[in-house]
Amino acid sequence: MRAFFVPALAFAALLTGCASAPNDPTLTLQTHKTPAQYAECVVPKLQGSSLNPTVSQTQRSYRIVVPSKVAADNVLEAYKAQDGGKVFLYERHLLASSFMPSSFERAAQECL
Repeated sequence: MRAFFVPALAFAALLTGCASAPNDPTLTLQTHKTPAQYAECVVPKLQGSSLNPTVSQTQRSYRIVVPSKVAADNVLEAYKAQDGGKVFLYERHLLASSFMPSSFERAAQECL
């Protein structure tokens, strides 16, 4: 039992080190769209990728949350800016899967 526990613990520590930082945006984008226009574009794209986004809004921003089965939830935040909007992408994924943009990131970029 102990021979199995040590390698499993080492593997878990390795995966933890490969995850992205919890509070820093993975990507920051600028768009000419308002937060409402951006949300209207990105939500159908996420739904088309079999993701189940939840949308909440304030007077100045939209927050789109996509649940993750493996890590923390993925989040898009679109804020009102002087010339449109500013978008912050928070995506938690393992290092091995970060070589190609995810469907979450592609949807965020396609709606700029």
